Amino acid sequence: MERMLTLFLLCPFVFFTIVTSEHDNVCYRPMLAANIELDGLQRFFSPGVELALSCKQGYTPVSGPRKIVCAASGEWTKTKLLCIPKRCPYPDTLSNGELYYEDIVFQSMINYTCDEGYTMTGDSTAVCLADGTWSTRVPQCKPVTCGHAPIPQFGMIIYDKRISGNTTDHGVGGTYKCLPPYSVIGNARAECTINGNWTKTPECQVVTCPPPENIDKGYMSSNDQREYDYMETVKYGCNGDYVLEGSLQIVCEQNRNWSEKPSCKAPCRVDIKKARILYNGRKIWIEDLSPNRVLHTEIVSVYCKDKVRNCGFAVQTQCIDGKLQIPECFEQPSGIDYNLHSSSLPSEITQC
Repeated sequence: MERMLTLFLLCPFVFFTIVTSEHDNVCYRPMLAANIELDGLQRFFSPGVELALSCKQGYTPVSGPRKIVCAASGEWTKTKLLCIPKRCPYPDTLSNGELYYEDIVFQSMINYTCDEGYTMTGDSTAVCLADGTWSTRVPQCKPVTCGHAPIPQFGMIIYDKRISGNTTDHGVGGTYKCLPPYSVIGNARAECTINGNWTKTPECQVVTCPPPENIDKGYMSSNDQREYDYMETVKYGCNGDYVLEGSLQIVCEQNRNWSEKPSCKAPCRVDIKKARILYNGRKIWIEDLSPNRVLHTEIVSVYCKDKVRNCGFAVQTQCIDGKLQIPECFEQPSGIDYNLHSSSLPSEITQC
């Protein structure tokens, strides 16, 4: 009984010794550098075991050796094996577009874009694969096209360039015309847009305007009491010394109304009796201004006197539709000064 008890007490110690000594001088599964791989799932290796190393898919081995050995010390021999990413060839250029990439190694990506007015045929991205090739071919950037421009009833279009086939390229334009007596209502210019559509098509309509009205103090080139066609014009003029302000002619517009009429502006009288003035670059006495009138928008200068400095200076005033404002600084001279002492007038003394 005593012997059995002794063996029982020794048994745990013996079992523990067996378990703990099972992995003495063995190598654990090695810790490998990035992108190096090892087949299998085995965790422990006996001394003398050799392991062949390889690179993960998409990587290429450089340096060596490509195997390690489990030493008696339980350590693996050293290796300088490196696995670098495989390289893809430089991508071809993209006509009428751009490509963007940072590198050409495994898993790198290229992004393709087309210039404005072009549309892409093919994939817009490509990835460098494990075998060193790109996942897709370089796409193509083809011009955006439209069909033929729509033609309104009673109309036609004249293209800016010769068109062949059933399509027109982006940016190609044309001008619409209508058969008489129809007129283009809307924008006469059309263009194939980057969306592949034509700009809005105008209409062909008969457009007329009522007989135009005359202007005050003026006359018209035509007094025909009839309807006028779209884009027909009538010219205006003014009587006597009246000046036409605005456009010389009016035109029948798309909205069936005439464009804005001009007006006739009246001349002005220089309302002073005794003085010398500056008009059209000449100094003249007021009585020599015959007839006493200046036209609309014309400028007259009258002379004022700086009494402190005893010098004269000219002040401009402009005729505006029959009104010419005499400057406040102007003083009408007396008859004696004007007739007998004209050399003392502001227009004749030293100018400031």
